[in-house]
Amino acid sequence: MRVLVTGASGMLGRGVATALAARGDEVTTFQRRPAAVAGAREVLGSVDDPSAVAAAAAGQDAVVHLAAKVSFAGDLADFERTNVEGTRLLLDAARDAGAGRFVFVSSPSVAHTGTSIVGDGAGPAEPELARGSYARTKAAAELAALAADAPGFAVVAVRPHIVWGPGDTQLVQRVVDRAAAGRLPVLDAGAALIDTTYVDNAVSALVAALDRAEDAHGEAFVVTNGEPRPVAELIAGMCRAAGVTPPVWSVPGTLARAAGAVVEKVWAVRPGADEPPMTRFLAEQLSTAHWFDQRRTREALGWRPAVSLDEGFARLAAYYRARDVA
Repeated sequence: MRVLVTGASGMLGRGVATALAARGDEVTTFQRRPAAVAGAREVLGSVDDPSAVAAAAAGQDAVVHLAAKVSFAGDLADFERTNVEGTRLLLDAARDAGAGRFVFVSSPSVAHTGTSIVGDGAGPAEPELARGSYARTKAAAELAALAADAPGFAVVAVRPHIVWGPGDTQLVQRVVDRAAAGRLPVLDAGAALIDTTYVDNAVSALVAALDRAEDAHGEAFVVTNGEPRPVAELIAGMCRAAGVTPPVWSVPGTLARAAGAVVEKVWAVRPGADEPPMTRFLAEQLSTAHWFDQRRTREALGWRPAVSLDEGFARLAAYYRARDVA
């Protein structure tokens, strides 16, 4: 099968492209900077460039779309251009090229409205109610993708939840760096119960969605390890794997939300070089439960996670040990 994987310079996209190439698929990667995935053809460009998108989609049988603008801050127009318009361009290009399968990689945040999620399935994407520009634009993009589902063009939306693993710079390294600098509190004692997904499991779920697209089309599926744990325990596991003392100071979630609102206003005027230290969305994610019923996902995709959280933490520790030696 000829498969286009967008966003392969990221940890998850690279993993998907590598897995598909390793099993013998003819893989093309499409992203703005080189990914250099072994065995894959590479096309550089942006998903908001119609000519580049058309060139990448030409001749493909299927698409796994991971490319997105992921941030807690930034101009709404930038999120809309990449996440919404880019997805629409890719959907059109894939159909024009004759592709029959399209896996849209979404996020559980598209259905998170600020309150706890306790054992729910994949609720409907809510662009008007989702929290923050990233979640709102991903929700709109997911709706556009599922609306394109049609005979001969099977679309599946997959929402991996909090993906982490060795080499992760989006979550793990930021947690470790902020903890090491003493700038990482836990909210409400870190008691909120949340699901996460070890990267190898997220990769295998996306491959399963690609393979099962003709049976599972038209639906959205949340993917997790199915092992909800308190936020403080998850953060501590990442910190200990990196040899860093976990945070022990706690901040009330209500205070963090208020601080996040202030930070967002300041960041809009004077943005920093990195992600803001706190936003309302981040405060909500760290202080509310969000764990999911995985029965429908596992049934429809014929998939189960192969790597437990404890094994994932062991692999993360091995990664940091090897990096320190090098």
